Amino acid sequence: MNRALHQPAAPAPGSGARIVLATLNAKYIHASLGLRCLLANMDRHGGAGLRAQTQLREFVIGQPATRMVEDLLALQPEVIGLGVYIWNVVETTQLVRLLKALRPDISIVLGGPEVSFEVEQQEICRLADHVVTGWGDVSFPKLCLALLDGPQPLMKVIAGEQPPLAELALPYNEYTAEDLAQRLLYVEASRGCPFKCEFCLSSLDKTAWAFELDGFMAEMDALYRRGARNFKFVDRTFNLKIANSVRILQFFLDRIAEAPDVFVHFEVVPDSLPDRLKELIAQFPAGALQFEVGIQSFNPEVQQRISRQQDNGKTADNLRWLVGQSRAHVHADLIFGLPGETLESFAQGFDRLHGLAPHEIQFGVLKRLRGTPITRHTAGFAMVYDPQTPYTILQNSTVDFAAMQRIKRFARYWEMVANSGRFSQGLSLLLSPGSAFGNFLAFSDWLWQTTGKTHEFALEKLVDLLFAHLTQVRALDSAQVAAALMADYQASGARGRPQCLATLLAGAQRASGLPEEKARTERQGRHLGQQQALREEMQKAAAAA
Repeated sequence: MNRALHQPAAPAPGSGARIVLATLNAKYIHASLGLRCLLANMDRHGGAGLRAQTQLREFVIGQPATRMVEDLLALQPEVIGLGVYIWNVVETTQLVRLLKALRPDISIVLGGPEVSFEVEQQEICRLADHVVTGWGDVSFPKLCLALLDGPQPLMKVIAGEQPPLAELALPYNEYTAEDLAQRLLYVEASRGCPFKCEFCLSSLDKTAWAFELDGFMAEMDALYRRGARNFKFVDRTFNLKIANSVRILQFFLDRIAEAPDVFVHFEVVPDSLPDRLKELIAQFPAGALQFEVGIQSFNPEVQQRISRQQDNGKTADNLRWLVGQSRAHVHADLIFGLPGETLESFAQGFDRLHGLAPHEIQFGVLKRLRGTPITRHTAGFAMVYDPQTPYTILQNSTVDFAAMQRIKRFARYWEMVANSGRFSQGLSLLLSPGSAFGNFLAFSDWLWQTTGKTHEFALEKLVDLLFAHLTQVRALDSAQVAAALMADYQASGARGRPQCLATLLAGAQRASGLPEEKARTERQGRHLGQQQALREEMQKAAAAA
């Protein structure tokens, strides 16, 4: 997709809005659910007519700040509300600086998880006029009404009001036709989480609240009838209330019968998969269902230390069932750097998870999210975090800085090689025999020493590097390695020529009897169509978000 074609359009001459809701998304394909929740509730909780005076603007990280400011000021707003997250706070701070320098009369209101805690420590909060912490569905419209019509609010920091969910207008009508056709749609059947995992902001919720199911399902049906086919559920615990989960799964299973391109993503509690859910999950076709399974750690001591409740035996059984008995795509998460986790204990957990064969292992490094209880371990485990976003752990009492850097490189290379899906056979050679973690760490160390970089690897160069490591360092048979990488490379649909495969690729071309240009045309013809390519991008975005 050409992102340049999908930048926010310049406002039409004469168009304006007294209130503008804006944020910087990581990618164009992401559509902000939070802003749409605010937009949908402007009339209900601010006053009749307030929605008509409000416009939504979404930008993408990487756009010039001056261009974003130009677009915002062209709307002639009196209030600008900005959604602030860990991934956009640096860029949003610069946006606020420019807005305040050019138009100090505009009221800047911040909201979002990044500014809901430690407000007094953040430059962006000092620059802004008001900060709404926590839920903004009710408090932001009320604040806007006061800013526009008075009386002027006395407090800069406003604790967000949390109403019963039945009092909130659902946001799904705010998705445009373009959103439905080209973007990943975020939906929520519930808010909150009953679990207390200390690295997660949801641990502060104490419980989970479900939206009224009939109304929610009616909204999902309306989205579907408008053409929506990609749904990412942001519920932290989708399978917490099984009766609701069953009804939601059945809804999408029924729709797939008439629209095979439906794709749904859920985050699930890993040790709770009763037979009622399994019976439905098993009926979904390949490519329709994706589960994000948060493992984080298989170390019982670490789990207890961070207040994570998880039955490791049931978790392993459920993962084994999902991979072996369903056609769902399984994306499993691990976190490195938790207090008390050693390199050795993490390696054991990684190998255990790898042995269960999820389709992807998302290997993350601990971040100190503002407000999370993980900070209570800072002194006891000498936890040192990067003071700059995303506040990644630098070292602790069991993993020094040098080892932490090795693991961060491991995570980056794992994403490129393992999670890319381009090295199925080559990865099998790389990770066996013995410890998958140990084998990949050795490759990661060698790749860093050989190249000195973690980004900007062309696929052809990566193939050559993997070949060199497997044949020169691991001393595997070169013909076996070349055959495996050749199969992977051809399956990827790539059209370059890695040096290690030059002879095999030339032989394959001669055997086909096709000139290079015709061969290239046929390869292009085998590529996925535009809609399938978009669907795959949405699946990746859903897993990464």
